[in-house]
Amino acid sequence: MRPHNYKSEGIILARKNYGEADRILSVYSKDLGRVTLIAKGIRRPNSRKRGHLEIFNLIKFQAVSSHGFDIMTEAEVTDNYSEIRKSLKKVSLAYYFVEVTSKVTRELEPNQELFDLLQRYLEELKVSKKLKKLRFDFITEILTLLGFWPKDKELPDPDGQLEEVIERQVYSKRVGKKISED
Repeated sequence: MRPHNYKSEGIILARKNYGEADRILSVYSKDLGRVTLIAKGIRRPNSRKRGHLEIFNLIKFQAVSSHGFDIMTEAEVTDNYSEIRKSLKKVSLAYYFVEVTSKVTRELEPNQELFDLLQRYLEELKVSKKLKKLRFDFITEILTLLGFWPKDKELPDPDGQLEEVIERQVYSKRVGKKISED
């Protein structure tokens, strides 16, 4: 169970507009796992948090538990991965990383190793030239970490194994597959 008020560090996995000025965020946090938060008033032009809450940003945040969604009260960007955002191929792969993370996790199941894995791959993506290899390595490591594939055994079909685990297609898969070795 989470406390009434809590702080954590997290990576934004998804966002969805809600009402006139709010946004619902899915965040993979270091301490709580995947959490769904509502950022009140974030879509207003004068909102201070507006630029902080973009997909795959690494943020420090505070939230308050509520009967519905928990409410985000503070947010500060730790890393916005601007190096990644300069390349369409890298942005596509970053979206792929967060989508896969979202699909293989459940709400409020903390896994600090998974948080560290996602953060490490986003860091590697900043400088990597071999994007296809990076994608396959990510799939292999996440499936191994979560116990869906034996450690130190080669994964012959990473995409097929991932789809079998999540029992559906990854929407950004086509983009991820098109990534070539630069």
